[in-house]
Amino acid sequence: MIEIIPTIIAKDFEELQKKVKQVEPYVDWIQLDIMDGQFVENATWRQPADLNNLETKAKLEAHLMIQNPEETIGQWIDSGVQRIIIHFESTKQPQEVIGKIKKAGLGIGLAINPETPIEAVDDFIPDLDLVLVMTVQPGRGGQPFLEETLDKIKQLREKYKDANIEVDGGINLETAPQVIQAGANLLASGSAIFNSDNIEETIKKLKSFQ
Repeated sequence: MIEIIPTIIAKDFEELQKKVKQVEPYVDWIQLDIMDGQFVENATWRQPADLNNLETKAKLEAHLMIQNPEETIGQWIDSGVQRIIIHFESTKQPQEVIGKIKKAGLGIGLAINPETPIEAVDDFIPDLDLVLVMTVQPGRGGQPFLEETLDKIKQLREKYKDANIEVDGGINLETAPQVIQAGANLLASGSAIFNSDNIEETIKKLKSFQ
């Protein structure tokens, strides 16, 4: 079953709330892109306590594109999100961070950048709810999809037949069928949804690629 997860890049909490309202009627999950200006160039809203004031029926996953997530992971665990994704490349303590998230009863994902081999996830697979393959360099929306990442998705699917494989970056009506064919089942999409003339229709079309 293919699932579409809109990704929100917000400069402040007001923008985040507005974007959540735009997509929540049409999806089960929404991804919040959290950037610190260190692990990636851009910086976004990143105040987990604000989420106590967010009313939404959608489930939230926090995609932490931040250096040393172990320093703030407790705040994100307490924020009310249902799932947290950390980057393999962002910490020297991935097992410790994954363990804390899992112990708290939340879903856990491990993201790998385009240049990181799939072997990076091998030691963690038993504890993961998903592997996120970045199909652009993390940190900016609207980048073109990197074709070479299709092979990584295929290899992951062959190696881990039952894993949830999420893709993030450049996912639109043209690239969605390609990543699904390669083996992805969770499609995170930002620009294609929020820059479209009709958000509901675009999400429907993305969902139609089964």
